[in-house]
Amino acid sequence: MKIRGALLLADRSSFGKFRRMRDFVLKMIVLMCVGAGVGCATTKQHPAQITVMSYNIHHAEGTDGKLNLERIAKIVQAQNPDLVALQEVDDRADRSGRVDQAAELGRLTGMHHVFGKAMDFQGGGYGQAILSRWPIKAQQVHQLPQRVGREPRILLRTTIASSSFGKMVFGTTHLDHQIEEIRVEQVNEINRLLSPTTSSVPLILAGDFNAVPESAPMQVMASQWLDAAHGTAAPTIPATNPRRRIDYIFCAPSEKWTTTQSTVLEEPIASDHRPVVTTLQLAR
Repeated sequence: MKIRGALLLADRSSFGKFRRMRDFVLKMIVLMCVGAGVGCATTKQHPAQITVMSYNIHHAEGTDGKLNLERIAKIVQAQNPDLVALQEVDDRADRSGRVDQAAELGRLTGMHHVFGKAMDFQGGGYGQAILSRWPIKAQQVHQLPQRVGREPRILLRTTIASSSFGKMVFGTTHLDHQIEEIRVEQVNEINRLLSPTTSSVPLILAGDFNAVPESAPMQVMASQWLDAAHGTAAPTIPATNPRRRIDYIFCAPSEKWTTTQSTVLEEPIASDHRPVVTTLQLAR
């Protein structure tokens, strides 16, 4: 009887130690899950957030007549954007001191950069640029429809490797500044190239469209893209006293994006356009 009693007590003691160890392990697993910000039964996916800037920098010549690329860089840095679309960028052109403006802005802001040449200009090039917080994996320059003798227009398209979004496409454009019929042809070509309604990756397109919201080109855009500013839109030109909105940030597929903030910066001097900054969320 004494031996059986001793064995029974030993079994109970071992079981109690096992149960306490099991409870401790389960508690640690729960704490680890909470600390990691995930649920153990189901994983909750929070929307990814991104800040995008679009700025026609007028080759860094301000309304004060001064050429000042550092001033542009400081405006960009102050917004801490993830992606920046720049229009009217010089690449070693005489008028801007033979500076590779995209590369210099990349250096000054600490961001990755690419340049897309729309045309040869004053011994160098003239076109658009993109700055990115994340590595730029690929870039393409697509010529847009244009009439003979008019300034060439392009879509600069990049593939970004984002830590928050994974693979995404970010593009910038600068449409014809005089003829609406040409702008309609240009946005139709952009839509053909980017396929905003059927794309399997997130798309953002920003730039100077040289068209007001109620115009035919912008109606074409609105049918396939989300206008990130929508109800909070403000005019962007002329910089000293803006009266027209022609600078935009669009995203697609439209049902996956929401805008958390959109603003036109009160910057009347650094360029003849005011910069547009938008914070977006992408539902996963």
